[in-house]
Amino acid sequence: MSEQRQRALSTSGEALYLVLALDKNSTHDDIKKSYRKLALKYHPDKNPDDPDAADKFKELNNAHTVLSDVTKRNIYDKYGSLGLYVSQQFGEENVNTYFMLSSWWAKGLFAICGVLTGCYFCCCLCCCFNCCCGKCKPRVPGEEDAESYVSPEDLEEQIRTDMERDGDTPIVHQPTNASEKTQLIGDGHRSYT
Repeated sequence: MSEQRQRALSTSGEALYLVLALDKNSTHDDIKKSYRKLALKYHPDKNPDDPDAADKFKELNNAHTVLSDVTKRNIYDKYGSLGLYVSQQFGEENVNTYFMLSSWWAKGLFAICGVLTGCYFCCCLCCCFNCCCGKCKPRVPGEEDAESYVSPEDLEEQIRTDMERDGDTPIVHQPTNASEKTQLIGDGHRSYT
């Protein structure tokens, strides 16, 4: 048998109803009755000479499986076979989200936000400029700029003035014996032993 061509995914949601010879307003009982009648007619055991009967029977089973399940039927009615494919890939609960995000307005909004912010990793203009980049983030009065450069000479001068103001002299070497330790403690230095 020649290779079967793959069917394109539809968005209309009518083909499975046509397989069962029903319309979209059919009830669950109508679907069940039509399936039973057609399954008996096209069952491979009843039609051993007809090679197309097995394929028709598989189509009937597939149509019945989808249309008898309420969730799958709702997805099929709304999005067609493309919706069923998306539900197999991403889960039934994510179908609406997928189609919402793949709509033309969601793609346009994504493109506009990317152009305005220059950043596709942020949710919106406000988030990007206030958190990620921080270029337009307002500065708190009195807050020093963390990115400012301080020369080593200025830093040493600041350390000296802080030490003179505090009056403590720093410990520059580790004491080696007990008498040096007691002398440092007596001079007002703390011992960290």
